[in-house]
Amino acid sequence: MNDVITLINDALWSYLLIAALLACGLWFTWKTKGVQFRMVGEMFRLLTDSAKTGPNNMETNRKHISSFQAFAVSVATRVGTGNLAGVATAIAIGGPGSVFWMWVIALVGSATAFIESTLGQLFKRHNRDSFIGGPAYYIYYGLHCHWMAYLFAVLITVTFGLSYNSIQSNTICSAMQEAFGWEPLLVGIGLSVAALVIVFGGIHRIANVSAVLVPVMAIGYFLLAFIITLINYEQIPHVMKIIFDSAFGLEQSVGGVVGATVMNGIKRGLFSNEAGEGSAPNVAATATVTHPVKQGLIQSLGVFTDTLLVCSCTAFVILISGLYDVPELNGIALTQAALVEEIGSFGSVFIAIAIFLFAFSSIIGNYYYGEANIRFLTSNSSVLFTYRVFSAGVVVMFGAMSSLEMVWNLGDLCMAMLTACNLIAVIFLGKYAFRLLDDYLLQKKQGIKEPVFHRSLLPEIEQELECWE
Repeated sequence: MNDVITLINDALWSYLLIAALLACGLWFTWKTKGVQFRMVGEMFRLLTDSAKTGPNNMETNRKHISSFQAFAVSVATRVGTGNLAGVATAIAIGGPGSVFWMWVIALVGSATAFIESTLGQLFKRHNRDSFIGGPAYYIYYGLHCHWMAYLFAVLITVTFGLSYNSIQSNTICSAMQEAFGWEPLLVGIGLSVAALVIVFGGIHRIANVSAVLVPVMAIGYFLLAFIITLINYEQIPHVMKIIFDSAFGLEQSVGGVVGATVMNGIKRGLFSNEAGEGSAPNVAATATVTHPVKQGLIQSLGVFTDTLLVCSCTAFVILISGLYDVPELNGIALTQAALVEEIGSFGSVFIAIAIFLFAFSSIIGNYYYGEANIRFLTSNSSVLFTYRVFSAGVVVMFGAMSSLEMVWNLGDLCMAMLTACNLIAVIFLGKYAFRLLDDYLLQKKQGIKEPVFHRSLLPEIEQELECWE
C-alpha cells in the first residue's frame, strides 16, 4: 500500500507541478510589483487591526473575528510538524540544500498566498455566527465552475481534516515516546479527547485557543533556536555554505541528488507554509475587515513567519549539530537529537512540549478548514457531526498508531491534488485581486488610513459579493 502511494506521489510531484508553483508565485510577484516585499510594514500594522464593521460589511448581530485572530488560526495550521519534523525530513532525504528551496517557495509563494486570501475575503458568505469562505466559494461564485468547487471542497476536507491531522498526531506521539517513553496509544487517546472538546466549540473557540497558543509556541521556540545559533555564530558561514552548495549540487557527484533536493525542499516548504495550497483563504474569509486586501497582506505575512522564521530556526539547529547525515535519524527524532546535542537532555523534552503545542494547534486549525468546506457541501448537521468525530477523534488515533512513512506519503498525495486544483482557480481569478490591491493603494495614497472596499468597484461580479455593500 505504501509503495503504491509513493509511486503515485512521484508521478504527481513531477517537475510540472513544481514549475507551476514557482511560475504562479513569480507571476503574482510581478503583477503585484512585489507586494510581499514592499508592504511588509503594512502587514505588521494590520496585526493590530480590530474586528471592524462598517458600511462595507453588512452586519447585524454577528460575532467578529479580528485580523490577528484569523492570522493566528492560519499560522496555527502552518506552524506545526512541518516546521520541526518536516524540515528535518527534507534535510535527511534531500540534504541541506532543501532549506534553500524552502526559502524560495516561501519568498515567491507569499505572493500567491496574498492572491488566494484576498479572493477568500472577496467571495466570503454569511454563516450562522460568522463569515465563511475559501477556494470552494471563490471557484463556485467567481469561476462558476460548480463541479470543480465541489471537488476542491472534498479534497481539502480529506487533506487537512483527515490526512494532515494524522501527520500531526503521529509526530506528537513520536516526540512524547522519544522524550518520556509514553505509549502512542495513550497519547492518541488524550489528544483525541482534547481536540474533540475544542472543535465542538466552533471557529470562535478555535480562534481564541490559537490566539493564545501560537504566540507562546512560536516565540519560545524561536528564542531557543536563536540563542543556539548565537552561541554558535562562528558556524553560520559554514552552515550557509553547505546549504547553497547542496542546493545546486556543488558537492554531489550524482545528478539525481539535485532533483531530490529541489523536490523535498519544495514539498516540505509547501506543506509547512501552505502558499498556493488553498488552505489559508478558508480562515482569511472569517475575518471582519474593511477591505479584502487586508487579509491578503496578513496571510502573506504568515508565510514569512512560518518558513523564513520558524523553519529556518529548525534548519540551523540541525545543521549546526552536524547530525543531519546520520542515516538512522529522520523526522522529529532528528530535531530532538540536534537539540540534545546542543543543550543536553532538556532539548528532547523541550521539543516534545513544543511539538505538542505546534501540532495540537494545527489539529484544531486543520479541522476548521474541513468544517468550512463540509458546510459548503451540505447543511446536514449529522454529516458535520460525523466529520468532527472522524477528524478530531478517529484520524488522530490512526495517526498515533501509523508509521512515519505512511502518514507523510498520504499527506503528500493529498497535497498535490489540492494544490493543482487551487492554482487553476487563482490563475483565472487573480485579476480581481490585482484590482483590489490597486484600489487599496490608491485609498492609502489619498490619506485614508483604513481603506474601504465597495463592490461597485467590480461591476461584472457585483451580484456575487454577498458580504460587501
